[in-house]
This record gives sequence, structure tokens and C-alpha cells, in this order.
Amino acid sequence: MSTANHFEPSLRGTKAQLYEFHPFLLDTIQHVLLKAGRPVALSPKTYDMLLLLVQNSGRMLSKEELMKSLWPDSFVEESNLTQQVSMIRRALGDSPGDPHFIVTVPGRGYRFSAEVRSWEEEKEHLGVIVSAPPLVSEAASRNGQKVVQPAGADLTGMENAERIPVPLKLRDGKTIRRTVLSIAAFALLCVLILAITKSLRPTKPETSQVVTAHRNLAILPLQNLKQDPDNDFLGFSLADAVITKLDYVSSLTVRPSTAVEKYRNQVIDIQKVAADLSVDTLLTGSFIRDGDDLRITYQLIDAKAEKIVGRGTIDLKYDKLLRVQDSVAQQIIQALQLNLSPSEANSIKPDAPINPLAYEYYLRGVDLHSKHNFPLAIKMLEKSTEIDPNYAPAWAYLGASYTSDAAFEFGGREQYRRARSAYEHALAIQPSQLDAHIFLANLLVDTGKVEQAVPLMRDALKTYPNQAAVHWELGYAYRFAGMLNESVAEGERALQLDPLVKANGSVFNTYLYLAEYDKFLRSLPDLDDPLVVFYRGFGEFHQKNWQQAAKDFDHAYELDPSLYAQIGKALSDSIAHRDADGLQILRALENKIGERGVGDPEGMYKISQAYSVLGDKTSALRALRRSIEGGFFCYPYFTTDPLFDGLRNDPEFAALLNVARQRHEAFRSKFF
Repeated sequence: MSTANHFEPSLRGTKAQLYEFHPFLLDTIQHVLLKAGRPVALSPKTYDMLLLLVQNSGRMLSKEELMKSLWPDSFVEESNLTQQVSMIRRALGDSPGDPHFIVTVPGRGYRFSAEVRSWEEEKEHLGVIVSAPPLVSEAASRNGQKVVQPAGADLTGMENAERIPVPLKLRDGKTIRRTVLSIAAFALLCVLILAITKSLRPTKPETSQVVTAHRNLAILPLQNLKQDPDNDFLGFSLADAVITKLDYVSSLTVRPSTAVEKYRNQVIDIQKVAADLSVDTLLTGSFIRDGDDLRITYQLIDAKAEKIVGRGTIDLKYDKLLRVQDSVAQQIIQALQLNLSPSEANSIKPDAPINPLAYEYYLRGVDLHSKHNFPLAIKMLEKSTEIDPNYAPAWAYLGASYTSDAAFEFGGREQYRRARSAYEHALAIQPSQLDAHIFLANLLVDTGKVEQAVPLMRDALKTYPNQAAVHWELGYAYRFAGMLNESVAEGERALQLDPLVKANGSVFNTYLYLAEYDKFLRSLPDLDDPLVVFYRGFGEFHQKNWQQAAKDFDHAYELDPSLYAQIGKALSDSIAHRDADGLQILRALENKIGERGVGDPEGMYKISQAYSVLGDKTSALRALRRSIEGGFFCYPYFTTDPLFDGLRNDPEFAALLNVARQRHEAFRSKFF
């Protein structure tokens, strides 16, 4: 893998890398065209032709010369050249009828007509070494110019190799122009840079009191410049891999991949996205695959300061994909000057090598899991673990896909068994695998083993006290056990750490169980997801907003007739006085759950509620018993649930409440 990036100083002797033709900047280190600091999509061949034209600005290049340079070992039709010119014009917003950049010389060739500013020319004229646009620290300001220096760069021993200011692009697209410096001014500038660099140079902490500013970071899916559907999975799954890698860094709060998934192949408005995700730092990027060659270009953006604090390009062979997550994660840490504890440094060290094909199947599985295509995700992840059984993240995501398939696709007890086995595989390979801990805790709660899940999450918080997902999962466990105030505290702590922790479709039912219906509805993520839409209807149902509730229940069922959506459909039937239809849905659903051994005792509780609303007391009590025996013993809620008002005088209901009360009190005594 070759990595060209601006996180390290350029090497002495490197050719200049910048060509500016307003409002564009062509960066030959990153192999990227920038407009107002943002990448413009170009294929590798289109980039090569643009660079050739720019480097020969003002001179006509014949068609033969261009074709020989671009396709030296191949015979190609002239139409290929015409196509490349057309793509360049499209990227630059140019027109053959009114050209501002590329002029066609009829029958002969093309000439780049715009004024080009080449920093290599200035370097040669001034006899100095120019650094490419680095990951910079603003060092000083002199004569209206910002002087920049690569973070951590050392100028020791460079008495005869001065560095000059590199022009920065302002947000309005204007460029701060150089002025010719006299020898005296240059000497003064050198002294200034040396002094400031010394003061800004990162040093090893001498004590444990060094504090790193906390950052909220979102890593957006990479844009597929070639727009070939077969490779689209890379954009999301590679971003997810970096997110997972950085989850262990306490001085970073990284938005989960579920929160950024909606930005797949979208035009990014930096300020809007940063505000929507409540972050101060964004990583955006793009990729293009050409056979076995892959190029990834990315930039790290300080959204508050509205500046790029780092950018890089990674060129590698496709079978070296695993290196991407390690390289990008490490460079983000360097860019933000994060200090890691020994345990954090150990957690993010490069993963052991994995079979390239197994890693591709893993990435495809992650992408499919994010799209809720659990059956196909399972096939991909099973193939990954079959080819290479020693990659812990693949086992963790395989377990998550089994769990989701069991709960939402009625995979049942066999899928739960496979999920637990997968999590145990992941933890045997990598005991610190955080996703596996969280996924396993969720499985334990859903399968009636809340008492086993709580210690797992509490132990995780000892190592990762600022992990929002762990707090959220602990709040979920507390809810099942009826510790509602404690559940709220954990959930609100999770939201404080990461306001978008709920963005994966998780629902904070505790507000509902405390009869805080307005707060419950406000807490729901803004997603057109069947589970979220069902719960929106369920909140409105409690508020007796019958018409809107029925509309949402029906919409959830149209999106996907999964377990909760079917419960909603039965409640919609109750609103429309189609009680027989609603009961038929519930009985078929209950039978299916029983046959397949689907867990989720909270879901069974809602079936009991729906039976009660539809007036079938016998079935309501039967489902309630299964819910409690399955591990949902939220006793304080049971005593106030308005949907059970018709059951409160039944002796069997009182007996079931007593069972829930005993387990609830035993749980409280053990853990509080």
C-alpha cells in the first residue's frame, strides 16, 4: 500500500504538488481536484489527462501526443480522448462553445487556456523547499499571509532549506497571494517559524495530567466516484470499520455507523451535517476502484473553525483493504493530537492479517446488516468466518445478524443459539471486542437472562466509562427488570454522551412506561423504520390520538410486516372495530413465536396488551405469563399500565404480578 497524505511533512526533494486555476486546486500528492476545498469527482484517467493539460498550460497538445501519454501501451480509438475531454469539462463546469479552461484546436488537439499558478515554479525561483498542504497548525500571520507548518514537523538541521508560506483557500474561494520576500524578510520568517514550531511541536507527556480536548467525530460513508453498484458496499462498510476502530478512544465520541448511514452517496453540506449529527469534526471522503486498484481520498474537517485540518490519499491493491481502517484511524489520532492510554493504544493496534476474500465478505455483510437484510448478511458473514475463522469483528457482526434474524424475521431459538456461539467466538479471539460485549448483553436480555447481562455491561463501563452504547444497553436491561428511574439515568447519560445513540432505531420505552408520553414521542428517532413507526403509533395510541395512531400502525405494517408491525396492525384493527381481524393476527403471531422459539419477552408483553385491548382476557393473561417467564418483569409498570385496566380484578392477573414482583425485588436487592 502506498499512502500519500498530509499528516506528515513532505520529504525533501519532493516535486511541488499544487496547480491553481481559479477556483480550482489540483493536488498531485492526493491525486485530487479541489473546488473551494471540496473534492471533485474524477476517474483516474480523467485526472491524468487534466494534469497533463494543466502542466502544459498555454501550449496545444496534439491528439497523438495525448493518446501516447495516456495510453502508452494500448491502441485506443480517438473517441476515448474525446470522452475524457468531455468528462473534464463537466467536472470544471466548462463549455466547448464558451470555453474558460479547455480550448479545442479543430482537427489537431487541445490547449488549457486558464491561468495556472504552479508552486513548483516559485520554489525553483526562490531556491527553497515547499511543503505540500499539510495537516497544519496555524503558526503565525505576517503581511496578511497565514504561515502554516505540518503538525509535529521538525526543522532542525534545515538551515539551508527554508520553508515558505503555503497559500490557504478561504471559504469564499479567494486565495491569499504571495508577495516576493526579500532575503531579510525570509530570514525573519525562518526564525519565526522555528520559534513557533518549537512551541507547537507535540511532546511526550511528562506527567499523567496531560488533558486532550474531547472531540465529537462523525465518519461519513465514502462516496463511490465510479458509481458502480457492485462496489457501493465499500463506502459504508469501510467507514464503519474506522468507526469501530476508534470506539475505544475515550477522548473521542464517534457517531455510530447507524447515525451516518443516511449520508450514503449524498451531497454533503458540512455545516448542516455537523449540526444534524451534533459533532465538531467530520471525516469525508471518496473512493474509486479500477480492477485491483483502489484509491481512497479523505479529509478531516473542523466544522466549527470551517477548515480542513488534515487530508490524505491511500492507493492500494484491493486485497489490502484491511489496512485502510488502521491507516485512517491512526492518522485521525495524529491529526487531532489525541493522547491514548496504554489500554486504548492496545485496543486500536492493527488487526491481525485476514484472508482478503474473507474480509470482503465481512464488509459486504456489514453493509447488508445496516440495510436490515439480515438473511443475506448472515450468508456473507458465514462465508467470511468459514474462509478465515480468526477475525473477531466478523463473528461479532454474524452474531448480531443472527440475533436480528431471530427477533425480526422469526428465526427463533436456533438463531439465538448461533448468535451466542458467534459472540463467544469473537470474545475468545479478542476478549476486548466491544461490539461483541454489547451484542451479547442485548441477546442475554432478550432471552430472559437480564441478571447475566448487567455485570457484563458494568464491567465494560469500568474500562470504557464514556461509551454511550454501553450506557444505553445497561438502561435497556434495567428497563426489563423494572428499575425505571435507573433506566432513565443510563439512557439520558447515553444521550448526553451521544445525542444520536438512538439513531439506530432503538426506542427508549422507559419514558412510555413512566407515562411520559410526550417525552417518549420526542425521544423517537426521525426514521421511516417499521419499528420506530410502530412505536410512534403506540405513543399516540396511549394519548388516545386514535386516527394518527392507526395511520402509523398501518404504515409500519406496509413497510415490513414484522413482529411489532403485526401487533400494530392488530391495534389498528381495534381502532376500526375489526376485533375479529385483530385477534386473528395476534393468534397467528403468537403461534409462530411459540413454534420457532422467538425471544423478546417485551414483544410478548405487547401482544398481551393488544389481546387485552381487543377484549380477549384469557389470551392476554397467557401472553403475560409467557412474557414474565421469558424475562420481562417490569413490575412497577405492570401496576400502572392503562392497557391492562380490564384485567386488574382477575385473580390470575394478581398472581402473575406477584411473580414479577418477586423477581424484580430480587434483582434490586442483588444489584442496588
